[in-house]
Amino acid sequence: MLQIDNNLLEEIGLGSLPAEEKARMLRHIYETLEMRVGMTLAAQMSDQQLVEFEALAKQNNDKAALQWLEANFPDYKKVVEEELNKLKEEIRKDAQALIDATAQE
Repeated sequence: MLQIDNNLLEEIGLGSLPAEEKARMLRHIYETLEMRVGMTLAAQMSDQQLVEFEALAKQNNDKAALQWLEANFPDYKKVVEEELNKLKEEIRKDAQALIDATAQE
């Protein structure tokens, strides 16, 4: 199961961030991942699928949206994993600069 938590921050080199910055970074990772996965999947959806999924998203019904994804895009978990790996690599490259910037604030 996908875990976006302090262990992830340790893995990508941001374990030494202050607690407030860790929380901010975790939100950023989650939101960025959600956007990227959404864009990747949307590019594969038909117009009808887009309408259906957007309707579920507007209802804020995560369970129904997840069931819809599992039925219509059984490989969506692979997309999530691939996008998370890309994001982790991007952040890992800039980890020290992020830590240094935080220390200067």
